[in-house]
Amino acid sequence: MSAPERIPPGSVKATDPALADLLARGGLTVRGRIRDASNAALYCTVAHEGREAVCVYKPVAGEQPLWDFPDGTLAQREVAAYEVSEATGWGLVPPTVLREGPYGEGMCQLWVETAPESELLALVDGEEPEPGWKAIGFAEVGEGRTALLVHADDERLRRLAVLDAVINNADRKGGHLLPTADGRLYGIDHGVTFNAENKLRTLLWGWAGEPLTPEAVEVLQVLKSALEPGGRLAAVLSGLITPAELDATRARTGALLVSGTHPEPSGEWPAIPWPPV
Repeated sequence: MSAPERIPPGSVKATDPALADLLARGGLTVRGRIRDASNAALYCTVAHEGREAVCVYKPVAGEQPLWDFPDGTLAQREVAAYEVSEATGWGLVPPTVLREGPYGEGMCQLWVETAPESELLALVDGEEPEPGWKAIGFAEVGEGRTALLVHADDERLRRLAVLDAVINNADRKGGHLLPTADGRLYGIDHGVTFNAENKLRTLLWGWAGEPLTPEAVEVLQVLKSALEPGGRLAAVLSGLITPAELDATRARTGALLVSGTHPEPSGEWPAIPWPPV
């Protein structure tokens, strides 16, 4: 028997439907554990019909309880974020499925190899960002000094900021941004999303209050239609999040279209996740 075709981690294409099928149906083999993850995250390979890929498997049994999210729901939220990303057409989340694995049901997501030379975040001196950068806020850097935390004025990040506003991402950290060698950008770790209450916490505040791009408005209109009762996306999400959370997702999408602007911090919830990276 010939060895399976290995799909290089850096060649991930979020629009390839065969990859989601590989993740869902392939034999899952645990190779190691990702130790800096707050919940159980296992480094695995998945193989099916002559193809093999690297992936991350997060079993529900390894999720830590959270006071503001129902127990045992983080894996479903990761899959829901992928489904919304796919509906936008932007392909911002790696292929992600819900499946059985060696430690029970969990989410399985294609591994993405990052391009280390890509710079999306920086700490700079001064009170205003340089051209090509957007200000997030000031951060303490030790010995009583502060520096301005900035992110790149990058259309890929701007799309991700819109996605995060729709899914109500409560934990968009710098380490959850994965730029790849082919110029794509992926976001990962979407377990704390879709809460019915406003919990948006992100490093991508650089466009807060600014008008949405025409592209974003068009995408939000598509999402609004897909989220209506009877819509395909609504049907998929109804099996992954609660009815109240689905209604809240519809409301957030509609509110973005009405305002026509990127959201601003509410002041009712910490705006930036900790630690930020």
